[in-house]
This record gives sequence, C-alpha cells and structure tokens, in this order.
Amino acid sequence: MLVIQLRRLAVLCGLFLFGFATAAAAKAAGTVTVEQVKVHGRSLEGNLEGNSADRDVFVVLPPSYATAKRRHYPVVYFLHGFTATADFYMKAGRIAEGAQAAEAGGHEMIIVVPDSYTRQGGSMFSSSVTTGDFETFVARDLVAYVDAHYRTIPARMSRGLGGHSMGGYGTLKIGMKYPEVFSSLYAMSACCITPMTLTPDRARELEAMSLEQAVKGDFLTRAQFASAAAWSPAPDKPPLFLDFGLKDGAIQPVVQDQWAANAPLVMVPQYLPALKRMTAIALDVGDKDFLLSDDTAIHDALTRFGIKHAWTVYDGDHVNRMAERFQQQLLPFFAEHLRAK
Repeated sequence: MLVIQLRRLAVLCGLFLFGFATAAAAKAAGTVTVEQVKVHGRSLEGNLEGNSADRDVFVVLPPSYATAKRRHYPVVYFLHGFTATADFYMKAGRIAEGAQAAEAGGHEMIIVVPDSYTRQGGSMFSSSVTTGDFETFVARDLVAYVDAHYRTIPARMSRGLGGHSMGGYGTLKIGMKYPEVFSSLYAMSACCITPMTLTPDRARELEAMSLEQAVKGDFLTRAQFASAAAWSPAPDKPPLFLDFGLKDGAIQPVVQDQWAANAPLVMVPQYLPALKRMTAIALDVGDKDFLLSDDTAIHDALTRFGIKHAWTVYDGDHVNRMAERFQQQLLPFFAEHLRAK
C-alpha cells in the first residue's frame, strides 16, 4: 500500500510542477513585502547528512507593516511539502497573493515559510541526528528569530502553524509537541498519518543502494530514504546514517516501532492535553487525493477522543487546489482564530 501511495504522489507532484509553472513569476500585488532571509538553526548543527544549519526563510509582511511602525502582528508559519522548497511553494502556492487577499478582507498577518529541503528531499519536520532537529528548528529557533527581527505579537495565541502534504504532517506533529508555542493548526492534505512499513524485499533493495543512487533515486526511493533518515537514524551506519531495520531476512520490530512512533495517528492518544489546548484545528483533503483515507483516519481519531476540529473534504486531488485553499480557507481560518492585539 505504501509503495502504491508514494508512486501516486510522484505522479501528482509532476502534475503539480506542470500545473503551476505559470505561477513561477507571480508577484504580490499592492504593498505586500516579501523578504528572503537566512535563519541559523542551532538545533540543526552537526547533523550527519551535512544539511546546512542556515536555512532560507521567506517572510511575507502585510501592507501596513512599513507605515504602522507601532503595530504588531500575528504570525502564520507555513510548512512546505516533500521534494519541494520554500521558494517553490511561495510561487506555486501564490502565498504573497494570498497575503494581499487577506489584507483586502481586513486581516493582516505575517506569513513565514521556512525551507526544509535536505539531502534526501525533505526533513519530514522531525528530530533526527541524521537529518537535523527540524522540530526544534521550527518551534524554537525560527520562532525566536522572527520574534526578534519583526514586529510580531510574541505569544502562542497569536501564532498559527499550517502546511501542505509533508508540511501538513509537520503541522500536526510539531503542534502536538509544542502546544506552548502554537495555538492554532491547519493541516492541508497531510501525509504520513498512519504508520509506514517496508517489506523485507524492499528493505534489502534499498540497503544495497549507494549514497549516489539514494540521492538520485525516484520519488518513491527518496521518500523511503527520507523517512528512514528522519525516524530511524543510525549514526553507526555511514555514509547514509539510517536504518531500514533488515536483519536475518526480517524487519526488526524496534525499527518498525520507531516509524510508528512518528505517525500522528499513533501520537494522538499520547498528546490529548496538547491537542485540547489548541484554540482551533482544521484538516482538509481532496476527494480525489490518494491521502483521503489516511486523513479521514486522523479525523476519526480526533473525533473519537473529543478533540474539536474542522474537517473538509473538497472537490480536488492532492495539489490542484492548494493555492486556492491557502488563500480562501487557511488564511481566513488564522485571521479568525489568532489574536491580533
């Protein structure tokens, strides 16, 4: 099932790149300002893959920021998807245009889009000695930088966390672990909800690959290497520093458990107090998205445990309405639920 899902995602990402190619040159209207900065993450220092601890971050400032010098703003942190970069999502997701539309509706906020691209195509927004501690980077290093350099309202009630696909996964995971930092969550087409598994044959095939083959692999291969790097790091196994758990022809239970421990569906019962602290939670997914069943599972789990949340299944696939929903659903959601004063 995992192989089928990831292959579908590879096809959909290709469609995503094609469908949004014309958006690459899009620029924000009006007086929205986009700054690209480097943010150093102490939490990322010394990671075994050699991923840079200095991350590209896009900061979208609302139209009044330059003139209302005494005004402070709520902040929305938005996490991008796998094999993509923050720059790609800024363009394909028309994020600056969304900020301009929010201002036109009377809602201004700062939007922050950090880059999480790694050697294997994405950090999975997890904590790993191999990939780097991207959980802490987002929740601590990045938030501290933004609060120190911009006129934010430096309080959890004025911070929201959202993301798409891998970023939707990161939203749920980081939100559960850092409820003292973020008060509202919006996960779009979140991936990796249910525990992932590998067959022994597939694990044997992956373990036989060189570093060069791994980083140049197809989407499915890169996703599996990225998952192992994030969830089952192995500092004693250079040069990839990850473990697929294959031993004596079987996948070791401890590695399967490590992967499962990072699945939001497994995490929910452990993090109920954190989820109940949230002011608002929203999940959405397209009715033609291959992740529909997984996202429905997390919706069902939240419902089962009495966690209030908004749930929307819309007409669409994994990517074709991402930019539209970012502007028309995600930003109004945060405008409603984040404290602006």
